[in-house]
Amino acid sequence: MNWLSELHDVYQRTQAQTADRPQPIAHTSQQAHIEIVLDAQGNFRRAEVVPKERAATLIPCTEASGGRAGSKPAAHPLCDKLQYVAADFSEYGGVVTSGFAGDPAEPQRIYLELLSGWAASAHTHAKLRAILAYVQRGRVVADLIESRVLPVDAQGRLLETWDGDKDHMPAIFKVLPANGKPQDAVLRWRVDTGGVQHGCWEDEALIAAWVEHYASLQTQNGFCMVQGCDTILAEQHPAKLRHAADKAKLISSNDNSGFTFRGRFLDAGQAAGVGFEVTQKAHNALRWLIDRRGSRRGDLVIVNWAQRAILVPNPEVDSRSLFGDEPDDAPLNDERVGEAYAQRLRHALAGYQAQFTDAEHVVVMALDSATPGRMAIVYYRQLPGSEFLQRLEHWHLAFAWPQNYGKSLRFVGAPSPADISQAAYGARVDDRLETATRSRLLPCIVDGSPFPVDLVRNTCQRAANRAGLAWWDWEKTLGIACALYKGTHPERNYTMALDRTRASRDYLFGRLLAVADNLEHRALTLAGENRETNAARYMAQFANHPLSTWKRLDSEQLAPYRRRLLAREPRFLGAREREIREICDLFNPDEFNDKTLSGEFLLGFHCQRSALWAKGDSAGTAADVAVAVDASDDPSQV
Repeated sequence: MNWLSELHDVYQRTQAQTADRPQPIAHTSQQAHIEIVLDAQGNFRRAEVVPKERAATLIPCTEASGGRAGSKPAAHPLCDKLQYVAADFSEYGGVVTSGFAGDPAEPQRIYLELLSGWAASAHTHAKLRAILAYVQRGRVVADLIESRVLPVDAQGRLLETWDGDKDHMPAIFKVLPANGKPQDAVLRWRVDTGGVQHGCWEDEALIAAWVEHYASLQTQNGFCMVQGCDTILAEQHPAKLRHAADKAKLISSNDNSGFTFRGRFLDAGQAAGVGFEVTQKAHNALRWLIDRRGSRRGDLVIVNWAQRAILVPNPEVDSRSLFGDEPDDAPLNDERVGEAYAQRLRHALAGYQAQFTDAEHVVVMALDSATPGRMAIVYYRQLPGSEFLQRLEHWHLAFAWPQNYGKSLRFVGAPSPADISQAAYGARVDDRLETATRSRLLPCIVDGSPFPVDLVRNTCQRAANRAGLAWWDWEKTLGIACALYKGTHPERNYTMALDRTRASRDYLFGRLLAVADNLEHRALTLAGENRETNAARYMAQFANHPLSTWKRLDSEQLAPYRRRLLAREPRFLGAREREIREICDLFNPDEFNDKTLSGEFLLGFHCQRSALWAKGDSAGTAADVAVAVDASDDPSQV
């Protein structure tokens, strides 16, 4: 129950905020489609279709209606669909929910009972009495038709679809969800009682009136396991946590005929007793946090918050997003790129550290659902704020690498879990697989757990299969693969810039491939040809059989390009030939073999390629010209 207590505290702390705070208890958020305006006596004035950008509406709800589902959904007490609000709904061809088919007037009776009971209570309000008076006249649908808000056919029945010209489509069809019908529209109210006018969803006095009235109706007392005392217990718990249409609940006990209690409990209250006010506030705070701090893709939602400061770094984002709008001016091929990046990272995290007290902790929580009605907490950690920032810093340092996500998005840092998932399984990765991958990576970031080896292997294999990927996809995958391999081998102390002293076999083979790619690319550019190099085409083969593939590239594939460069840019050719010889000199002769390469060759390739780009195409000295001439005469000697 610790998560409920933490969220309840968040709700209490944010009530002092006036502009942005969780919604009040016994309320839910609903997309309204029609707004009806009444005067103080409940007379109809006008109605309009609510634009989508203004449709979000705070409405009173009961425990049953807040998480309603099934064939006979419970009514909301004030704002709801036409079948509940309008007594003349069926007169104009409206079809009620299937559970009410035997008695089409039942939904409106339920709604009217709730509304009239509230209006007659000690917590009534002038606007309630006006709305009740209007609803009791039974002209809701008729007034909406006369106001041209609801379209009807030649027989005067409500239209279900629009088959006419889109330019003349009634406004109601434009605000409904896909495949929605006008008869499913949700109504909200505005009552003109004089003075400053507010919609019912904006009236603080009306909101407070419902909270007080609904609390007075609660009768189930018991022991609250969150507060540790006897209080009014919740009978049902809120839904709509991730979005307005979310029906999944974290706490649910509506299965009285299955195996829910058999052999363990006699009733749901013995399993978990939670106070009505506690669960309402905690769920509203969680919904508020998800909207503002949550990271959601598919059904998985990850949210984190601090005990006092609320705002903490999101473990789900890449390093670029962690820095916010801070510019990254460091060149990606500079030898000091790693040091500059580390300084920027520590500076960014220091801003968060200053907000924490010594005793303050951070909560990281992940929610997912296997079915539409049930949700689970798949990950929950509560740890000191300083420890959370240390682990975040470790992640972003260990898995940092120059990333290339396209012409307008290049940065140094760690990729996000979502990007890692796409790099490992492809840009069109299945939603469930991506969700599972993000769930696996969260403990790696927050707990410092070992990184999954299969994700490193898959990503490196996709990066090596260069010919099977579009250019932008391969560039992104290559940077992520290098980041993952570096991060999972911290003992090797890889640098993000070219390390000319590193003599490991796989690293050197990667460097050779990068030089060959650069040499041929320059020759193709001089000839005005725009196609892949042989190094790119043979990259996957090179990873599996590096020596035999290199010999073929060096002695056969590069020969015509060497001759072209010798004639037009001998200095460039000489510089590249000297680079090849220097790399070959670093090899241990016993390791110059055909054994399959590890992901380390991608690091050597990436670093060497960045270094060559930094040199420019005309790099080379007079002495390099002689080297180029010798190599063109006998390329096999290179």
